[in-house]
Amino acid sequence: MSDRPSHGSRVRIVAKIGTSSLTDERGRIDEAAVAKLAADVATVAAAGHQVIVVSSGAISAGLPPLAGILGQDGRRPTDLPTLQAVAAVGQHRLMATWDGALSRHRLVPGQVLLAPLDFVHRQQYLHARQTLERLLDLGVVPIVNENDAVADDEIRFGDNDRLAALVAHLVRADVLVLLTDTPGLLTADPRFDATASLIEEVREVDAELELVAAGTGSERGSGGMASKLAAAKIAAWSGVRAVIAAADRPGVLADAVSDVAGVGTVVRPHDRWLPARKLWIAFAVGAKGTVVVDDGARAALVSGGRSLLPAGVTGVTGAFVAGDAVEIATAGGVFAKGLARHGAATIERWAGRQSADLPPDVDHEVIHRDDLVVLP
Repeated sequence: MSDRPSHGSRVRIVAKIGTSSLTDERGRIDEAAVAKLAADVATVAAAGHQVIVVSSGAISAGLPPLAGILGQDGRRPTDLPTLQAVAAVGQHRLMATWDGALSRHRLVPGQVLLAPLDFVHRQQYLHARQTLERLLDLGVVPIVNENDAVADDEIRFGDNDRLAALVAHLVRADVLVLLTDTPGLLTADPRFDATASLIEEVREVDAELELVAAGTGSERGSGGMASKLAAAKIAAWSGVRAVIAAADRPGVLADAVSDVAGVGTVVRPHDRWLPARKLWIAFAVGAKGTVVVDDGARAALVSGGRSLLPAGVTGVTGAFVAGDAVEIATAGGVFAKGLARHGAATIERWAGRQSADLPPDVDHEVIHRDDLVVLP
């Protein structure tokens, strides 16, 4: 962990807008909504700030021209190949809408499609940063989306909230603005509780708050308040202030930059931040199993910054393979997460054994310290 760099008086904003805020009741791209956010971008750009837009909506943009062929009454398909095909049709249509809206303010958009590997492999990570930095230097507004046409697991949960948080870390943003169709995180679901009120500030995202945010997205989208809170948690550990706010709020980006009270739910950043790879491991990739360790191994991992060796392993749950993310736990619960160097069967067979008792021609580490993060 280390201190984040400063941009001086210029503020760098990552603004994410979800499908539910970009589409109308029929699920079609709402050009007025895009135009509204484009005007907000233009306002903060005119003040000398830099904006990256993370935009959902490729699938929604691709549905209308394929409606007659798909025969699903305009509903969002559920199978992966069809989702990818629809996204391929819709991505350029979505960009055309952004191009038209931003050009009215003499702003030029640039399309950037990212995939999870861009955040895992250092060279790809640095290349993505270099591209985005150069676009910002040229005065271009990057429009970022997942590469849905070729994505695998990612398209099934379509979590652009999480992508936006990782982009905020990537470009060392000052503010992450997660735009949605509610004023922010509320104390309860307003559809069932008329007394629900806005939670204006969050200092620490805890289990109780995550329970409040739990729920599903709209029919047109695939995220929800839970994914936005998870993204804000990633941002907090990136040293980035996060704001969950209504997309239709007038001047929402300018208010978020100025930290105006009541702009939405503000999640304050921590004073220390995690490197990108460890952010990904901790918050962005799902665990496929659990490696249970003894107290001595826990101390070595938490205080000693060591790799996990088989001698400290007492048990394994789950059917994970080498490269999968796993939780690391003691009897007291989960305390770390990492990428397994071996599959569950191998680790279980090696559990409790010293390195001298293992085959000499294989890597003995269960999880290398570079692939392990002690959970905040």
